[in-house]
Amino acid sequence: MRNLLKMNVFKKIWCRVFQGAFRLALPILPYRDPILLKSIEDIAKVVKEKNKQHVFVVTDKGILSCGLVEPLVKSINDNNLKCTIYAEVLPNPTVENVESALEEYKKAKADAIVAIGGGSAIDAAKALGARIAHPNKSLKRMGGILRVYKTLPLFFAIPTTAGTGSETTLAAIITDTKNKHKYALMSFPLIPHYAVLDPNMSLSLPPHLTSTTGMDALTHAIEAFIGRSTTRQTRSLACEAVKLIFENVEKVYGNATDITSRRNMLEASFKAGLAFSKSYVGYVHAIAHSLGGKYNCPHGLANAVILPYVLEEYGECVYRKLALLAVAANLSNGEESIDVAAKKFIDAIKELNKKFNIPSKLDCIQLDDIDSLAVRAEKEANPLYPVPRLMTAKQLEEIYKRIAI
Repeated sequence: MRNLLKMNVFKKIWCRVFQGAFRLALPILPYRDPILLKSIEDIAKVVKEKNKQHVFVVTDKGILSCGLVEPLVKSINDNNLKCTIYAEVLPNPTVENVESALEEYKKAKADAIVAIGGGSAIDAAKALGARIAHPNKSLKRMGGILRVYKTLPLFFAIPTTAGTGSETTLAAIITDTKNKHKYALMSFPLIPHYAVLDPNMSLSLPPHLTSTTGMDALTHAIEAFIGRSTTRQTRSLACEAVKLIFENVEKVYGNATDITSRRNMLEASFKAGLAFSKSYVGYVHAIAHSLGGKYNCPHGLANAVILPYVLEEYGECVYRKLALLAVAANLSNGEESIDVAAKKFIDAIKELNKKFNIPSKLDCIQLDDIDSLAVRAEKEANPLYPVPRLMTAKQLEEIYKRIAI
C-alpha cells in the first residue's frame, strides 16, 4: 500500500530540480534583513528623515484596546506627523481586510506603513503594500513566487508576539474567504524595511498565545533546519533559535512579565524567521495553511499540533538533523545514538504541547474534507518546499487522519 502512495518518479525529479535551482540561486537573490530599531520612538525619526508625512498603522482591535498603539501615536504626533489607524485585521487576514485597508490608506493619503501585532497584522500590511505598489493587480494574481517586484511604501514592523517571524520574511499569508483557501505572496519587496523588537510590546500577550506563537517559532526553526536548501548561516540561525526557545518559552508562559525571556523569545523568532526566509518551511506549514483557510484554525496552534506528526512521518531521514537540534536544545549530550536523540527531541515537543495545554489532535477537521485539504497542501508544498522526504496528497491524507479526532 505504501508503495502505491509514493510520488511518481518524474514528478519527484521535477521537484528536486526546481528546489536545486533555487538553492543554487540563493547567493544572488536579493534577500535583505530588516534594519533593527531600538525603540518605537525611532520610527518617527526615520519617517522624517525619509521625507514622509503620514503614517498608516495596521493592527487589530485587541492590540488597539490594550493601548499598545498609543506610544507610537504619541511619538508621531510629537514629531508633527500625521497618523491613521486601521484596526480591523482578523486573526487570519482576508482579501477583504486588505482591500478595505487600501481604501483607508488612499483616503488618508498616507505614505508610510507601520504594522503592530502578530503575523496577521504584519501579513495584512505586507499585502496592503503589495496592492499599493501594484494598484492594477489583485492579491490572487500576486500570490505565489516573485510576483511582487515594485518597491513598497516605507514599511515598519513591530511584532507583539514571538513566533511568526513575519518582520523578517518575504511572505504574507492571506485568506480567500470565498474559496476557503489560504495563499501565500512570496516576493522580496515584502520584507519590511525596519523592525522594532521591543519585549514590552508582548507583555499583554495571554498564556495560550504566548505558547502557540512560541511553538510557531520552533516550527520555523525546525523546518528550516531539516530541509534540503540550508546554508551554514540558516543552520546556525535555526540552532540558535531552537536553543533560545527551549530555554525561554516555558518561562514566558509561566511569567508574562519576564522581560529577559520575552526579549530572548523575540530574538529567537527573529532568527527563525531569517532562517526560513532562505531555507523555507515544509509540510507542517502546508497542512497548517490548509486548516487555516478551511476552518480558520489559528496558525500557531495548528503548527504546534501538526509538528510531531510530520517529524515522525519523515522518519529516519531527519534523525541526524533532529539529533543535532536535540544537542542545541540541551536535550542530548551528543553521546547518544542518533535515533535516540532524535526521538528525545520529538518527545520534548510533545511534552511542551502538554505543558501548554495544546491538544494532540484537532477537532475542526472533517473527515469528508481530508482529500481536498491534502490536495491543497500538496499543491502548496510541491515543488517549492525543499522537504526532507517528498510526499503525495495521498500520503498527506494519512497525516490528516491521524491529527483528526
